[in-house]
Amino acid sequence: MEVDTESRAARARLSYASPPDVCADEDPEILFQSGTIANDRLYICTGTEVLTFSVPEFDRIGYISLPWFNDVHHVTPGPNGTLLVANAGLEMVLEMTPAGEVLHIWNALGEDPWERFSLTTDYRKIASTKPHRSHPNYLFHLGNDIWATRFQQGDAVCLTDPSKRIQVSNERIHDGVVHEGRIYFTTVDGTVVVVDAQTLERVEEIRLASMHPHDTLLGWCRGIYIDGDRMWVGFSRIRPTKVRENVGWIMRGFRQVRGTHVSCYDLKRRVCIAEIELEPVGLNAVFGIFPAPIDA
Repeated sequence: MEVDTESRAARARLSYASPPDVCADEDPEILFQSGTIANDRLYICTGTEVLTFSVPEFDRIGYISLPWFNDVHHVTPGPNGTLLVANAGLEMVLEMTPAGEVLHIWNALGEDPWERFSLTTDYRKIASTKPHRSHPNYLFHLGNDIWATRFQQGDAVCLTDPSKRIQVSNERIHDGVVHEGRIYFTTVDGTVVVVDAQTLERVEEIRLASMHPHDTLLGWCRGIYIDGDRMWVGFSRIRPTKVRENVGWIMRGFRQVRGTHVSCYDLKRRVCIAEIELEPVGLNAVFGIFPAPIDA
């Protein structure tokens, strides 16, 4: 979805449905999860696919689907021209070529990637492998080091140097957006944790709920974009399944429950300066926020 931040008008730019042969046969969950825009390319994933589109045309120019893919949460270019894929359903991160050749596999808990899973099973046809023990859901790199956020542990771990780790929050986390020497993480209950990319120390914690009425449930917080002194953050409407996933902060007496939307915050004044509802234009979950490519 493309949103004009001045007029708040929105329009769909891309719609997609996964083919049946890469989905579970019953109740397949088909949605775009987290991606990356880089060098006029949109790298995006569904739960069982990695797709590359040229932007702003949105022509599909790359496609990968492996039997090991299950609940793929993020794809991003790696430091050496490879693709990094957070394959949460199998608790692993894969590094692969743009053509789909797997170069490296890391288990997010530092274990043998195939100790609990089978090389011969087509996990695309399995609806869910939950409960997940780590659920790696976002990837970034600092220099040549590759990092993954672990939803369950509330941290980020360096896959290429296991001695490095960032404890982000006691709450479950998303994101790991690197911007001008800092890393921005979101927690599901609406906090942005800022970490220095060199020292790996927490330098700031921004509680977004403090900029809204106290009885408002903003939603499942995920997706962040830093634009100068402004910060855009995504919120998805809390679904009943999320309540069953042991997120106790949901049950704290909120009287207002927001739908799926994005909010903009002034980082200097620490106020919310804009909110744009997305459900009226057909978007029911936010996984990422990117600067829109300029049409030719």
